[in-house]
Amino acid sequence: MNIELIKGDITKIQADAIVNAANSSLLGGGGVDGAIHRAGGKQILDECIEIRNKQGKCNTGEAVVTTAGNLPAQYVIHTVGPVWNGDEGKCFPLLENCYKNSLKLAESLGIKTIAFPNISTGVYRFPKEAAGKIAVETVKNFRSDTVGKIIFVCFDDENEAIYRELLENNNKI
Repeated sequence: MNIELIKGDITKIQADAIVNAANSSLLGGGGVDGAIHRAGGKQILDECIEIRNKQGKCNTGEAVVTTAGNLPAQYVIHTVGPVWNGDEGKCFPLLENCYKNSLKLAESLGIKTIAFPNISTGVYRFPKEAAGKIAVETVKNFRSDTVGKIIFVCFDDENEAIYRELLENNNKI
């Protein structure tokens, strides 16, 4: 599996799917969630409302999919990251599930390229180093005959530096 690191705007990434760090309402919000909804247009929100009407909110660690509206991707996979409360025993597995469930959903859709933001590291205050380690380890341990390329899209310098170091150190093992 090929893993890339990009500093930039996930709404501009050419990939089969991009992952949205959504909130449980699926109705958009701040940060990457708001950016994806704004750039993707009303179609994404309409599909999120349909999902909510069928299943209710999206639980932390789970993932659902919509089309990508006006984005250059084909799909948006919405996953709800944990709000950091200092409870590693609860928050770490929930964040890991965000990546695992997004990848499983991507695989079921035949997606070859998927782009991830830094889930939960913004307003949800998950420690960036811990979140990066969980993301990189989970992606590296995922086995797929379908998903061939994973892109980590970092919006800020701090996350980019953390991911670069994690990926470089991980490749030395």
